[in-house]
Amino acid sequence: MEEKIKSLEEAVDLIQDYSILALGGNLIHRSPAVLAMALGLAGKKGLHLIKTAGAFDVDFLCAMGSVRAVEAGYIGYENEFGLADFYRKGVEEGRIEALEQACYTVIAGLRAAIAGVTFMPVVGLEGSDLVKARGFKKVKDPYGEREFYAIQAITPDWTILHVQKADREGNCVINGPYYEDPIMARAGKKVLVTAEEIVEEDFSDNPALTSIPGFLVDAVVEIPRGAFPGTCAFYYGEDGDFIKKFKACRSSEDIRKLVQEREISV
Repeated sequence: MEEKIKSLEEAVDLIQDYSILALGGNLIHRSPAVLAMALGLAGKKGLHLIKTAGAFDVDFLCAMGSVRAVEAGYIGYENEFGLADFYRKGVEEGRIEALEQACYTVIAGLRAAIAGVTFMPVVGLEGSDLVKARGFKKVKDPYGEREFYAIQAITPDWTILHVQKADREGNCVINGPYYEDPIMARAGKKVLVTAEEIVEEDFSDNPALTSIPGFLVDAVVEIPRGAFPGTCAFYYGEDGDFIKKFKACRSSEDIRKLVQEREISV
């Protein structure tokens, strides 16, 4: 069996320019932030990001000029950290295409990819400007008289997740909320996982512990504090000081200096 354990450098090399990437976690909670930083600092370009609700991971990649499109329900930090300024500036300047979705429709598109169909019918979008903005089409119920909006399948080239624990075969344990991570893992053509710990535990005695099964996972990287500067449940909280300093940066060079000063291993 091919070795799934990779270094961070090897993981970065797996991701090609112009890839479609689904990023796990939610806002600043258990997102693959350090891997996102490594991609941005490596100069990746033309990335199309998929997320229900994103914050630092998306904003950092936008700040480094790595993003061509973002397909998400919401991008922003909320609370004391405010808007995702680099994402917003990129959209306003026409460098980044904002493919607006609702969190619900992102999930529907991922579910369509899992099912191997080109779209997933949904209800509940009547009256929303999102329908016109994205041009969602309707399909007729073949068993009745209703019509439903059809959400096109979303198939990531890579799904990138951060978890608390993984073993050498890629079986993953997520403590706390799963968010959309299991759905993203099943929808992606390939899956890259970063983990706080690579463990030798045998999960087979209690299969319920396995949040993401190893047969879905192509590569695993051990990155302690891999969701930094965000949170990872039962491990650490957010680093608000770093987020504020990042948001105050005015150039990619400022960002590189900030990362170096904090001695983040990217």
